Amino acid sequence: MYAEERQHAMAELVTQHGRVSVVALAETYGVTTETVRRDLSALERVGLVRRVHGGAVPAGALPAIEAALAERDQARPEEKSAIARAALDLLPPPGSTVLLDAGTTTARLAALLPADHALTVYTHGVPIAARLAQLPQVELHLLPGRVRTTTQAAVGVDTVEALGRIRADVAFLGTNGVSAEHGFTTPDHDEAATKRALVRAARQVVVLADRSKVGTESTVRFARPADVDVLLLDAVDDVDRKDLERDGMTVLTA
Repeated sequence: MYAEERQHAMAELVTQHGRVSVVALAETYGVTTETVRRDLSALERVGLVRRVHGGAVPAGALPAIEAALAERDQARPEEKSAIARAALDLLPPPGSTVLLDAGTTTARLAALLPADHALTVYTHGVPIAARLAQLPQVELHLLPGRVRTTTQAAVGVDTVEALGRIRADVAFLGTNGVSAEHGFTTPDHDEAATKRALVRAARQVVVLADRSKVGTESTVRFARPADVDVLLLDAVDDVDRKDLERDGMTVLTA
C-alpha cells in the first residue's frame, strides 16, 4: 500500500470510529508508530483529522482536545520516568537556578532531584510545587497566576510578568507536540504564553517529551527548534532526529 492510499484509509477509519489510537493504526496497516504519526500529521495539515494525545479524531469533532492531568500522567509512564532519570544529567551545578514547567514528565524530574544537590527552583505547576516544598535542598518559588483546572498550572499575565524578572540557568519544559516544521506546541494560548516566557527566562532550554509527541502539532506554538538547546526523548528514529536537529537543537535519548 502506497503512503497516499494508507493515509486515505486512516482518515476513513478515524471518521468511522470517532477516535483511533496510533498503536491501533500501526497494527492495522503493518507500519511503525513513527510512520503513523507522520501520516496523521499529513492528514491534519489538509484538515482531514485532528491529532490528539496518542491518536486522532475527526477534524470536526472538537475545536481542541486537551487531556486532563491525571489521564496524561497514566500515558507512557515508564518512558516518562526514563526521560526524567536521564534529565538528571542535565541539571546545572549545585547552587544554580532552575525553572520547572508544569507537566507529568517534569513532575517526575522534580521527584528525582538529588538530596545533596541544592537548587533554587521556580515553577508554575501546583503539584510540582507541593512536592518540592518537602525538599530541604530546594529553595522553592511558586509563580503567581490563574490556575487552570486541566493542567493545574498557573498561567496568565501575572505569570508571564514574574518570569520576565527571572534569569535561570536551565529551564525544563514539557510539550504537547513537536515537529521540525512547526516547532513546539500546546493547545492553550495562556499555556503557550507561559512556556514562551519560560524559554526567554533561561540560559539553557531543555524540553522533555516522549516519542509520541514527535510529529504532533497542537494549536499554538511556543518555541521553534532553534529556541531549544536540548530535546530529550525516550526514543527517536534517524529521520526524525535529522529533521529536528537541522536548526541546531540537540536531540538526546534516555
